Amino acid sequence: MLLNWKIGGVLLGLVFFLAVLLVKPIGVSTQFVILDGIIGDAVNAELVTKTDDGFTSTNAYLAKSGGKYAKSVANPLNYSFVFVLAMMAGAFLSTLARGGLSAQERTMPALWRANYGDSAAKRYAVAFIGGFVVLYGARLAGGCTSGHMMSGMMQTALSGYIFAAGAFATGVPVAMMMYRKEA
Repeated sequence: MLLNWKIGGVLLGLVFFLAVLLVKPIGVSTQFVILDGIIGDAVNAELVTKTDDGFTSTNAYLAKSGGKYAKSVANPLNYSFVFVLAMMAGAFLSTLARGGLSAQERTMPALWRANYGDSAAKRYAVAFIGGFVVLYGARLAGGCTSGHMMSGMMQTALSGYIFAAGAFATGVPVAMMMYRKEA
């Protein structure tokens, strides 16, 4: 069962609207830093500490904003962190609802195979490097595509439109270079 892209777009817009209306704009890249903090705090109990004023950390990034991020590390079951977990669960459930992945899709997508061959190691390496570059860029920019572009545009922020134009002006040529052959 495939969802029509127009219906999916309307549903996505509705979810974003409700999120902004009821809670706050959507953004997820900071939650990867929070996950790192949770892991770091499990290894080093002194990473996050409770103070009279709230929370602080020996890590400057977690301590900034009045200890807001340190508080999220100490109490990870907050809206933003649960939202990221729900996105992963939603992607999994969506895949199941459309019948799962074929054996071929689980191993190597046809588009990748047509352009780069059957090397799983190469595919994983490129995916890791790409993910690292995107997450690094998101942290450098102070937010990710969902925060800057999707939430920003929905709130009619000029920066959201500028970010979207830059993302597509970069992403489309890179995709055309990487995937010259069709599956």
